[in-house]
Amino acid sequence: MSKFYLTTPIFYPNARPHLGNVYPTVIADALARYHRLMGESTYFLTGTDENTQKMVDAATKIGTDPIRFLDGTVAEFKKTFTDLSISFDQYIRTTDQEIHWPGATALWQKFVASGDIYKKEYEGLYCVGHEAFITEKDLVDGRCPEHDTVPERLKEENYFFRLSKYADAVRAVIQSGELRILPQERKNEILAFIGRGLEDVSFSRPRRTQWPQGLGVPVPGDETQVMYVWCDALANYITAIGYGRDEALFTTWWPADLHVIGKDLLRFHAAIWPAMLLSAGLPLPKAILAHGLILSGGKKMSKTLGNVIDPVELIETYGSDAVRYYLLRHIPPFSDGDMTVEGFKEAYNGNLANGLGNLVARIMKLAEDNLEAPISPPPAAIPPEWKASFDSFELNRAMDITWEKIQKLDQRITAEEPFKLIKSDPKKGKALIAELVADLYHIVRLLHPVMPGTHEKIKAAILANKKPENLFNRFD
Repeated sequence: MSKFYLTTPIFYPNARPHLGNVYPTVIADALARYHRLMGESTYFLTGTDENTQKMVDAATKIGTDPIRFLDGTVAEFKKTFTDLSISFDQYIRTTDQEIHWPGATALWQKFVASGDIYKKEYEGLYCVGHEAFITEKDLVDGRCPEHDTVPERLKEENYFFRLSKYADAVRAVIQSGELRILPQERKNEILAFIGRGLEDVSFSRPRRTQWPQGLGVPVPGDETQVMYVWCDALANYITAIGYGRDEALFTTWWPADLHVIGKDLLRFHAAIWPAMLLSAGLPLPKAILAHGLILSGGKKMSKTLGNVIDPVELIETYGSDAVRYYLLRHIPPFSDGDMTVEGFKEAYNGNLANGLGNLVARIMKLAEDNLEAPISPPPAAIPPEWKASFDSFELNRAMDITWEKIQKLDQRITAEEPFKLIKSDPKKGKALIAELVADLYHIVRLLHPVMPGTHEKIKAAILANKKPENLFNRFD
């Protein structure tokens, strides 16, 4: 049996989950469900990135212990993912000293053995929002443009990783397609970035007094330093599946078939991460999908503009499958997308309540009233164009194909009028209704990766030959 191992980025749990956390997770979940549907052995990893100054600052702000704070916010993440029917196989936490720390330590030791770690004093601008050092040229009016904050100027003695040593090798594997970067625009972007030269990067930070034990993986042989967040965080993709503790498990799943990330994480995943793996002598992941941003009204979401959309509130109001539907169909995976509450409601009413929901109600009412027994489920027939869309990660196109089939089935009912035929010729009428239910069953299969709850409800209704309760209540 072939395998498919895919990951989301691991998220900063310094606040309740937002759309930037939910979107890549929903993409990855749909892909994981698709590959399981295709009969592949699939492993889906997500989790949280916890060894950060951002966590300490957030806990300090509300006067609580960082570990206790993390336990609370991680519980919120897990609940939101459960509410969204996220079918992850593992949720990794980088504070996990049994699962994560052994592999992170083993990976560091590989860097040392390759001669790629050295210590030096460094002074620079540190953005806590990025959890990264940035340069003067990255600033706008002295502030980080992404987080609108003034970075700290830090002078520290840290361990550095020889990223510059691997610039040519990383560029070569991306150019050749050995490491696929999607979409093409992101591939061009990272190649241009590497072409300007890669500088060695800080891979450790001094352990600060406010950091409790259990937060930050100690640098082997130097307890005064902890691994810098990106060295430690990127390692999760291999530590979760046994690197440094379970070699059989690791070799079963690695290399990853796909990392799903936001485009703002591209440099870390497509430059630093491949270099780390090359240094350690490990295989590279096969592909990185760098999705775009979700804007609102054409602008980046911000509390100042008042255009922030809370996914938790959307789930509570409209249901998880409606949120999954919108993100996967109306936000393109390869470019920035736009989302407003008004647009969400319009899509919900038009395509779910009046579209899919109405179609199911019409067909299953006819079946319940006129068929003596449920139909036998027809053999699986996966449309090649739908499968090709999933294989190329164009989930929005796959959903368009599904909705085209929904519209055609609706048009067939209007054209062939089974509610009249059943009166004039009961035998032909019943045969037509059975065909309509079978066509609906084929559509239900295509809903499984993207709207699992809806898939189960409609499937159960077909197998029981009953009209289901309202799938989607219209919102006026």
